[in-house]
Amino acid sequence: MKRILITGGAGFQGSHLTQALIKQNYEVTILNTFSQRSRENLKSVKDKVNLVWGSITDKEIIDKTVKNQNVVFHLASHINVDDSIADPVMTTQVNIFGTLNVLEAVRKYHNRLILVSTCEVYGEAENNQPIDETKELKPQSPYAASKAAADRLSYAYFRTYGINLTIIRPFNVFGPRQKNQKGGALIPILINRALLKKPLTIFGDGKQTRDYIYIDDLIQAYLLVLANNDLKGEIINFGTGKEISILEIAQYLSKKLGAKIEFIKNRPGEVKRFIANINKAKKLGFKPTTDFWKGINRCIAWQKGKINR
Repeated sequence: MKRILITGGAGFQGSHLTQALIKQNYEVTILNTFSQRSRENLKSVKDKVNLVWGSITDKEIIDKTVKNQNVVFHLASHINVDDSIADPVMTTQVNIFGTLNVLEAVRKYHNRLILVSTCEVYGEAENNQPIDETKELKPQSPYAASKAAADRLSYAYFRTYGINLTIIRPFNVFGPRQKNQKGGALIPILINRALLKKPLTIFGDGKQTRDYIYIDDLIQAYLLVLANNDLKGEIINFGTGKEISILEIAQYLSKKLGAKIEFIKNRPGEVKRFIANINKAKKLGFKPTTDFWKGINRCIAWQKGKINR
């Protein structure tokens, strides 16, 4: 049985990946700094995984945990743009130096490393064209810069030390279990505010667009990468190749849930347009299938269920 470590495995993406891997009979170890919310994420599988409490900034714990694994999915990071603006030092410590600890352990023990980066490393789209993997990285926030540094540092370890590395750059992910409070992602925050009849706060004019991929489709992408052993040194975008504006999402939630929309000053480092070129992913057999609005409705239903419990 293949042994897989997921750093950040109790978080939003990590918990969904954990469930998928258990269904395929992998032996899963999770390294996490388990909050109450993350414990809730693992409720259905907690007796089927190995749980290790710790941070990727702890070199000793990383070394011990990585040692006997076949594959490391590295998801753990500080992920919020606003938080990175408020505290860039903490974001840098976790996202860069935490990743360095993972890289050193992988170099030592020769595991396969699947690094989950982010589309934020690209910065603004050029000439209104979908972003492919060759685009120059131009991060526009401390969070994006820290992830770009981790991304490039990992690639340098591949080039210098020959580690077995694949880099995944997901575009904007959404789905059940995503944090809906401060430090969370836009869609769950908007849904939560709408359900509470609070104004839907939008930065700028709301015309900025994103390429949203539903969590189930992204997990299928991760499984495709895991199953393919010929991706050493490869970088792959995963999105839908379609874009939607923040304003369209807010208007849908306003109409469906009866909340008002409130526009506020644009956020520093805000990217106006994200859309993925997924031609490379398609060659691996990737095909996103979840309709965006159906995904939104699933998120609404999930949050309603949490409120009504």
